[in-house]
Amino acid sequence: MPKTLTENTLLKKIERAFPSARMNPLRLGIGDDAALFKPKPGHELVLTCDWFLEGSHFLRDRHPPDSVGWKCLARAASDIAAMGGEPKCFLLSLALPASASGNWLKGFLKGLKRAAKHLRCQLAGGDTTRRDEILINVSVIGEVPNNRAVLRSGARQGDVVYVSGQLGQAGLGLRLLRSGGTRSVERAKAMQRHLYPEPRMALGRWLAIKRIATSMIDISDGLSTDLGRLCEASQVGALLESDGFPAVEISGRIRPKIGDPLELALHGGDDYELLFTARPGKLPLLPWHFKGLRVSPIGRITSGTNIVWHDAKTHVSKILRQGGWDPFRR
Repeated sequence: MPKTLTENTLLKKIERAFPSARMNPLRLGIGDDAALFKPKPGHELVLTCDWFLEGSHFLRDRHPPDSVGWKCLARAASDIAAMGGEPKCFLLSLALPASASGNWLKGFLKGLKRAAKHLRCQLAGGDTTRRDEILINVSVIGEVPNNRAVLRSGARQGDVVYVSGQLGQAGLGLRLLRSGGTRSVERAKAMQRHLYPEPRMALGRWLAIKRIATSMIDISDGLSTDLGRLCEASQVGALLESDGFPAVEISGRIRPKIGDPLELALHGGDDYELLFTARPGKLPLLPWHFKGLRVSPIGRITSGTNIVWHDAKTHVSKILRQGGWDPFRR
C-alpha cells in the first residue's frame, strides 16, 4: 500500500491496467472529460448500470478480489444479454479506502481486465473517490440491431416459458462460502458459478436475431422475483411445472446444512441465466442445448397476474411468492 494515496495515483493504476484504446467503436477512452462511442449504422445503443457494494453484494474477507472484479462487470453485462445485445464499453466508478489500494486493488483490476477481455468490452473511463467501504458502480454501453431488442413486456398468453442453465448453483456457492466446509468437486462447481458468473451473451443475441424470444430477463434476483417482473411488465401470469425443472442438485452429504435445492433454484438469485418466453410454434427451433448450455421449458404464460407453481408429484398448485433478493426487504 502506498504511503499516500491520491486520486491521480489511483487513476494511474487503473490506466496501466487498461491501456487506452483508439479504435471503433470506442473513439476516445480514458484521459478526457468523457469517452466517445460511435455505434454501427443500423444498431441501437443499450445502456445499463449496476451497483456492487461491500457488505451487500460481496464480503472483502471472503470473496477473492479478482472475483469481485470479474463479477461487477459480468453482472452488468448480463443486462445487455437480456436485451439481446452485445456489450462494447463500460464506465467504472470506484470508491475505496487507502487500505484496499494495494494488493486488493491489484487483484480486483486483474479480474476486471479478464472479464473485459472475455466480454470484448473496453473500459472507457469513470470516476474514483475515497470511502471506508468499497463501492463499485459499472455502467455498460452495448448495441443491438435495430428493432431486435427483446423487452420484458412482450410475453402473451400461451407463450412457453424457458430458462437457460441450472438454477440455484450460485446460491449454493454463496451458502458454501459462508459456511466453509471441506473441498469437493460439488463445492468447486458451485463456488465457480457464484464467484465467476457467465453472462449468456451468445444465447441472448441468438434469441434476438432469430426473433424467437417474445420477452426476456436475466435471473439476477431469483427466478420467483424476476419472473414476477417480466409478468408485471407484460401484464400476464404464469404456470410453472415442477416436472423437469432444472434445479441444482445437492448431495446428501451437504444438503442438511444447505437446505432445499428447489428453494435455492426458485429464490436464490445470482444465477445470471436467461429467462425468456416464446410462441409455441417456435418450439422446433429451440435446441435442448445451445452451445453446451441447457435450455429448459418450465411452464407457460397465462391470463391474469398470478404466478402458480404446480407440483407434478403431489398434483398440488399454489401461488408462488416472490422470495428472491430485494435490497429493501428486511
